[in-house]
Amino acid sequence: MTPDQPQGDPSIETTEATASDPQAPACVMSFNAADASGAGGVGGDVATLAAMGAHALPVTTTILVRDSAEVFDQHLVDADAVAEQARTVLEDITIAGWKVGFLGSAEGVSAVAEILSDYPDVPLVSYLPNLGWLDDDAASQYVEAFRELILPATEVLVGNHKTLTDFLLPEWDSDRPASPRELAVAASEHGTRFVLVTGIMLPTKGNEQFIDNVLASPQGAVTGEKFEMFDAAFVGAGDTLSAALTALLASGAEVQAAVGEALAFMDQSLDAGFRPGMGSVLPDRFFWAQPPAAEGEAEGDSAAPPPEAEPTDAKGKGAQRRVH
Repeated sequence: MTPDQPQGDPSIETTEATASDPQAPACVMSFNAADASGAGGVGGDVATLAAMGAHALPVTTTILVRDSAEVFDQHLVDADAVAEQARTVLEDITIAGWKVGFLGSAEGVSAVAEILSDYPDVPLVSYLPNLGWLDDDAASQYVEAFRELILPATEVLVGNHKTLTDFLLPEWDSDRPASPRELAVAASEHGTRFVLVTGIMLPTKGNEQFIDNVLASPQGAVTGEKFEMFDAAFVGAGDTLSAALTALLASGAEVQAAVGEALAFMDQSLDAGFRPGMGSVLPDRFFWAQPPAAEGEAEGDSAAPPPEAEPTDAKGKGAQRRVH
């Protein structure tokens, strides 16, 4: 300790050790909306990144007005305020990964893209949610800016099959759905290396319906995972998947292995999902921290809900794993 250092302030002594501590979690900056329902947005990213062993640096891009069923409106955060949040943290903390979620507006996209351009070696996972709740002009401006400014920096673009088809191949008019490879080719024209396409409908087998989730490059499918389709709707799955993938890439995992683990994490989060209100089921990102089943209680069973309440868990309830 130097003579000038206050006795009660250990920060000068510990800064260097903390920065080089091999056990310190990877720091991931998430640009996303504030979502008071907790379904997704920066709150969902913080929970997912923490569950995956990373440290979240959440930057709020807009404030959503929503419940567990739908989005009603948003209150934009000024683009300069978005940039100031990020720049202040980046001057202090070394990051290992970026997660881009909903950026609110074309101006927000531009502000975030400018920051990303200063750190080209940090892996970026971008998630494109369904923007059907936005008016047509705002949605059009947003996706155009996202296409031109975010895709060139993106390592993996994550999204639902229909959402990505509308975004990457807006003039697609074939009777057959676009393949993951075709979506990857379209994304690569803007500089994106991989697409992780979720919610691909597969042919029905007997009474069972499955959906596929595929990581693809312009050369073809790389890896993926099939999930059985259930009946209830989820919200927050796409943010969960993309944040989990970012945490793994930030920790040094290879893309193929990271996608497999991220899909498994999302699947288990949805299996343990719960319905906190009258809308959709939310992922339980801390499913692994739940206490073991009591003696005599079958694994996966939960306590019976009050008679007037809806069932609150998704396991065994036929919940369709829709990545929003």
